Amino acid sequence: MPKDSSIKSVLIIGSGPIIIGQACEFDYSGSQAAKSLREEGIEVTLINSNPATIMTDPVTADNVYLLPLTKKSIKEVLEKHDIDAVLPTQGGQTALNLAIECDKSGIWEKYGVKIIGVDINAIETTEDREKFRLKMAEIGVNTCKGETATSFLKGKEIAQEIGFPLVIRPSYTLGGFGGGFVDKPEDFDKALNAGLQASPIHEVLVEQSIMGWKEYELELLRDNIGNIIIICSIENFDPMGVHTGDSITVAPAMTLPDTVYQQMRDLAKRMMNAIGQFAGGCNVQFSVHPETDEIVGIEINPRVSRSSALASKATGYPIAKIAAKLAIGYNLDELKNQITKTTSAFFEPALDYVIVKIPRWNFDKFPGSDRKLGLQMKSVGEAMGIGRNFQEALQKACQSLEIKRNGLGADGRELKDQQEILYSLENPSWNRLFHIYDAFKLGIPFKTIQKLTKIDPWFLHQIEELIYLENKISAFTLDSLPRHLLKEAKEKGYADRQIAHLLKCLESEVYQKRNDEGIKRVYKLVDTCAAEFEAQTPYYYSSFDQENESISSDRKKIVVLGSGPNRIGQGIEFDYSCVHGVLAAKECGYETIMINCNPETVSTDFDVADKLYFEPVFWEHIYDIILHEKPEGVIVQLGGQTALKLAEKLSRYGIKVIGTSYEALDLAEDRGRFSDLLKEQGIPYPQYGTIEDAEEAIELSKEIGFPLLVRPSYVLGGQSMKIVINEQEMEEHVVNLLKEKTDGKILLDHFLEGAIEAEADAICDGTDVYIIGIMQHIEPAGIHSGDSYAVLPPYNLGDFVIRQIEEYTIKIAKALETVGLINIQFAIKDDKVYIIEANPRASRTVPFICKAYREPYVNYATKVMLGAKKVKDFDFKPYKHGYAIKEPVFSFHKFPNVNKELGPEMKSTGEAIYFIDDLMDDYFLEIYAERNLYLSR
Repeated sequence: MPKDSSIKSVLIIGSGPIIIGQACEFDYSGSQAAKSLREEGIEVTLINSNPATIMTDPVTADNVYLLPLTKKSIKEVLEKHDIDAVLPTQGGQTALNLAIECDKSGIWEKYGVKIIGVDINAIETTEDREKFRLKMAEIGVNTCKGETATSFLKGKEIAQEIGFPLVIRPSYTLGGFGGGFVDKPEDFDKALNAGLQASPIHEVLVEQSIMGWKEYELELLRDNIGNIIIICSIENFDPMGVHTGDSITVAPAMTLPDTVYQQMRDLAKRMMNAIGQFAGGCNVQFSVHPETDEIVGIEINPRVSRSSALASKATGYPIAKIAAKLAIGYNLDELKNQITKTTSAFFEPALDYVIVKIPRWNFDKFPGSDRKLGLQMKSVGEAMGIGRNFQEALQKACQSLEIKRNGLGADGRELKDQQEILYSLENPSWNRLFHIYDAFKLGIPFKTIQKLTKIDPWFLHQIEELIYLENKISAFTLDSLPRHLLKEAKEKGYADRQIAHLLKCLESEVYQKRNDEGIKRVYKLVDTCAAEFEAQTPYYYSSFDQENESISSDRKKIVVLGSGPNRIGQGIEFDYSCVHGVLAAKECGYETIMINCNPETVSTDFDVADKLYFEPVFWEHIYDIILHEKPEGVIVQLGGQTALKLAEKLSRYGIKVIGTSYEALDLAEDRGRFSDLLKEQGIPYPQYGTIEDAEEAIELSKEIGFPLLVRPSYVLGGQSMKIVINEQEMEEHVVNLLKEKTDGKILLDHFLEGAIEAEADAICDGTDVYIIGIMQHIEPAGIHSGDSYAVLPPYNLGDFVIRQIEEYTIKIAKALETVGLINIQFAIKDDKVYIIEANPRASRTVPFICKAYREPYVNYATKVMLGAKKVKDFDFKPYKHGYAIKEPVFSFHKFPNVNKELGPEMKSTGEAIYFIDDLMDDYFLEIYAERNLYLSR
């Protein structure tokens, strides 16, 4: 059946600000769906309150509404536009919940809007644990023994009947919020209460615990005539007991016997058909008993999920894009495979490689938090590695995490304390994978490791094999190392610097030897069909195989470095900048090459850049791609601190850094040289000094005076910054920083107490400067800019102060010879403006200003970086009406015991934008009144 011609306009509901449990995978799917519908000539209207993403950009939809996700906002949109249908499956739980609310209030009916991509009954069946359980019993799918409780008393009765251990799962919550395992009767009351409170309808499922069983997911697509295909099987490396968003996952499933897989496929189809007859995507989770192979249905999500973004990137099959076309009436056999462009979309992807996804956590931002992983998701991002085998993919995923490790092991950072290792194996946290490696290295028996972790023996053997290989390599020197061993290490994903660590030599020497031996990286296509048909889409990963499938063209090329996995301090806003950088470079006639390893985002979509290398943003990988592609240069200023940190090495290896030079980037980071530059320009800055030990710190503090801001250089998101008010506090913090062996010096700045904070973003071409926006923070100086409410334009700074900000911004941008973007932060005290810092790169606030003023500033800045345009070539016409407020969003509910005070270290996971007409708006008055509430040291 061809598309439904009655659907001419569709409303897509977004997922709002990023929180732990719901990140940019939904912006990726929403952007895909919008693109897919617009290809069909359908008018797309989008509502979302998140300014940091590509999804809310004019390039994505015909009409974009940056409004809070409420019924009131939906009505506002429906009043203005004649909408035929709403697609609520692309915005995670937030969008689904809002669609249900609107349905119950009769809003869709009143405005004649039909729901596509899912039906409300299907959502209710899957979200209401009792309905789900009954439906599964009806179709013969095993579920855990359990019952629903809507009161404390009922919960107690059920627990008595089933017996311990138990699991509590609240209805209608996201990322496992409010759920947990209860092993002992004495812990039950507290857990039951917490679950009932967490559920919006105060309902929980109390069921038997199947902790330690194996966990799998299947991604399905179904069309209007009932065709179902399974896009991908995903196996959790971690067994049941760790939320799937916090689990290391592997695709395709590695340890699943074919008979059990076929059974699971049949059950998944039966489950999808039983919950409702809608066309779209679905994610089904199963648990399998490790010995008996008994299969239990855990849950089914009738929407795109965190896993469907991963499955799309893993297979190259764009689930959200196809799901959107199915929702408007197409059937699978009427659509083309987006990668081959010749085969049908009614074709299950086949993988001839392995994918490993590892989550990225930020526990260091929340001192005192419970770091144990369980039913509630706690990770903030993820990295994905692609390899020809599990070990290669695993090492590449570890190299992508940016946690100061060079891969899995072989970097001298092993834990050697047996008791600590054993505790970690039994109580999973973010570093358990590394501790499994450490356990094998220490000689802890295989059986003990398996018993404590309950991880499938196959995965553990894979890690054990790595230790055997390292022991073999360590017996040689670089000169005597046989070629076959070096090749085996590279095939298993080892980085040159890991091999250098084992051989006690330099990374460059290993690099030289493997090139002399002809052991070189080749690039393979992600082609959805195991090379059975030719792929038209240039989407690559590296390996040490025979044939190279990436042919380098003779066009002039630009490489854009991505920002790696999301984390607090470096989120989706850098992905936004990277995508716009790619699009602008294309407009300037360059072949664009994207390097990134984040499966959740738009920058790693196969149809954004001309070529996508899904690789770690890790020196060795980048260098090999650059040697292969020979680009004109590399853009580092759009990918946050991740890309910026590579500027020095690129420069040293004679690779051109596009835009602002490495020297200027380094000057801005080097506090001493930067302050000298400010002094020359006659620009005020807080008194400061640099120190290398605690003795010097005490001497310097006497000179500068307390309070002091103590921090390492080259930091992101205020990592490890602290305001100290006496010698004891300062000494303690300095000693801690020295213990962490931070690169570079430690800085002590005089902290301007009670100052107002502001920041400016600008575009500079080396000669002219255009300030794109000045923002004033509502909270006083001392709270990280990423955690502050910020108002664009400033609300009470006065002309004299604004003039100083403008003058200093122009002076600094020119003095740093900025070519591209720059962000400068100011503290204002007694009408005097001081410089806190300057970052000659795209900042966290650039997307926010682009959305508020409705101007594509990243596009302009990229053209300036490439030398294609000068600042004066642009006709700047910002839309200025009222004020835009950047509202930080926190995920403290995931860390209930953590101090919620704010300070110089960033803690927010996302942001929303809120527009007001004037300063008498109740919303503004309320947040202004609370501006000092959370300031901590």
